[in-house]
Amino acid sequence: MARTVFCQYEQRETEGLDFSPWPGEAGKRVFDNIGKPAWAAWLAHQTMLINENRLSPLNPGHRAFLGEEMLKFLFGGGADKPQGYRPADQ
Repeated sequence: MARTVFCQYEQRETEGLDFSPWPGEAGKRVFDNIGKPAWAAWLAHQTMLINENRLSPLNPGHRAFLGEEMLKFLFGGGADKPQGYRPADQ
């Protein structure tokens, strides 16, 4: 049976993650309080941030930025789009 959590992002019971997706306390917080659909939404947003800002996940400064944005996105009511971002259809 799938693990369920009350997802703080979606404000409803949903299927929980299979493992902690981030190291440390932030990863534990995400694992305990975020569901799979919310994590998928974050991954899409993270991909946009990496592409638009030309970030490298290998760069410690960029990883720290992504960690902060992850917490804002999942627990802080959303995160901003990159400056100058325009969806592909515009």
